[in-house]
Amino acid sequence: MPTTEGAESSVPGPRSGGRAEARRAAQGKGGGSATAGAAAAAGGGRAAARKSAKPKKNVKKIVAWSTAGVLVVIAGVGGAIYLKLNANIKSFDADAIARNRPPEAKADADGNRPVNVLLIGSDSRGKNNSDLGGGADDGGARSDTTILLHVYADHKHAVGISIPRNAKVELPSCKLPNGKWTKGGNTDLFNAAFSMGGSDDGNPACTQNTVEKLTGIRVDHTLVVDFNGFAAMTKAVNGVDICLPKPIYEGDINPNLKRKGDLVLPQGKQTVEGQQALDYVRLRHGIGDGSDIGRMKRQQAFLGSLATKIKKEGMNPTTLLPLADAATKSLVVDPGLDSADKLASFGLSLKNIDMHDLKFVTAPWRFRTQDKDLDLVQPDANKLWETLKADQTIDGQNATGQQPDAPADGTGPAPQQPAAPTTPAAPAADTTNSAIRVAVYNGTTVNGLAGKATELLKGAKFTASTAGQAASTKYKTTTIEYGSGQKANAEKVAALFPGASLESSTARGISVITGQDFAAAMGMSTGAPAGGGATAATPGVPAPPQPLPTTITNDARSADDDICANTSYGSGG
Repeated sequence: MPTTEGAESSVPGPRSGGRAEARRAAQGKGGGSATAGAAAAAGGGRAAARKSAKPKKNVKKIVAWSTAGVLVVIAGVGGAIYLKLNANIKSFDADAIARNRPPEAKADADGNRPVNVLLIGSDSRGKNNSDLGGGADDGGARSDTTILLHVYADHKHAVGISIPRNAKVELPSCKLPNGKWTKGGNTDLFNAAFSMGGSDDGNPACTQNTVEKLTGIRVDHTLVVDFNGFAAMTKAVNGVDICLPKPIYEGDINPNLKRKGDLVLPQGKQTVEGQQALDYVRLRHGIGDGSDIGRMKRQQAFLGSLATKIKKEGMNPTTLLPLADAATKSLVVDPGLDSADKLASFGLSLKNIDMHDLKFVTAPWRFRTQDKDLDLVQPDANKLWETLKADQTIDGQNATGQQPDAPADGTGPAPQQPAAPTTPAAPAADTTNSAIRVAVYNGTTVNGLAGKATELLKGAKFTASTAGQAASTKYKTTTIEYGSGQKANAEKVAALFPGASLESSTARGISVITGQDFAAAMGMSTGAPAGGGATAATPGVPAPPQPLPTTITNDARSADDDICANTSYGSGG
């Protein structure tokens, strides 16, 4: 169990033959330095040898995924642990947070508010982090992985949005370590915000300001974790389950080795902690196309696996004390979470989130034609931000904690409870159903109906995803559309929707368009006026956001998804 004294005691040393050792050897440090020195003397001096062997500065650094967002749930154990954790917690300067900020989210009828948490992984090489991450000569810090976690007002749903580190964004005015503020307004890579000022501690307030400007969403809390904290936390939970489509070698972890090297991580399912866990979440080469996109997918899978393990083992001090201690030793938070009391209060508010309702997506992006960086795709990105502002889940469910057709201010009579719905009976799950992919659309005005149909399909082992709103919201009968050669599979799908119509289509695959009949079967009101047509807008209530594109919804990951699925991007793995 980690103790307050000696943070390094809970962190493993650098893996023999790994990235850190390889870099030290290449730079004439550590093991093999005598040989390197002799070579330098023969070639014109030690300084010349170091200069020629030093890795190029344009090699992109890779950062550990910040697990802090899930780990805040551990703090709610009460008692003497508060004193222990308080000594560990560090916060950044509140004066560095922008004054001109988006408004706070409004409470729902029950007084509950959504909460937005910014999770940042720091690749600072200070404070012994270089032993784990390599690159001891690299100054400053970068936020190569950042996720905006939106916890819905019902505190039963949450979604983490990965923001690509090399997306081009507009940077706002930010406070530097010397107390001065930058002018702002220039376009740069997203992770340049955390590097602003060149401090080894990074600039989390600048990243927070940048996210608020980019999204129009107020960030309630920010948490930063470094290499040491990440490694210690994975050891504190006795490892995290991962899965790799291909074996990983030293040359994949550090391409500067110019050789394959020893095996670091085998193919398939395994449990990793410490250095191996860090290698996994930092891994970019050897799987897929070597871009950050695949790495973000693996980081999302890792975080989901970690959250699932913590939830499964239960909220007890034996499990949580070493994890809380390890987390807070390397954690930097905003002033709103600068004590164990505050951290515990916030953590306890997340305990009812089901793992299936903890989702991960990546902000919509595209490669730039002029360089290797990314642009965020519009208007798709703005639709995503508006969905979060409206506190709707990515599949269109209302997560404010109140009934969808209750008045927004909570006044008026409570809606009548519908009769117990008769859920369509699912046939016995066929093991071959998993090979059948189904896209689900909402053909009505009922919020969340497509999501309900998706859950029904998944329960019967189909590979289903919510695709958003159909072109029309006037479907009275659920319709199953199928492409060439898919009729038999479509009939299997139709068995879940009694009375559904089957229609052939020129499109590939199978689509389900939910109708009013399915809404009635699920006991969900259509909310349509008596004369038919779309639901009239309520004065003073913002219109619901536009449906999210399938490029976002189809790529969503749940924390309880198969850890071997969707962990790479592009060719090569």
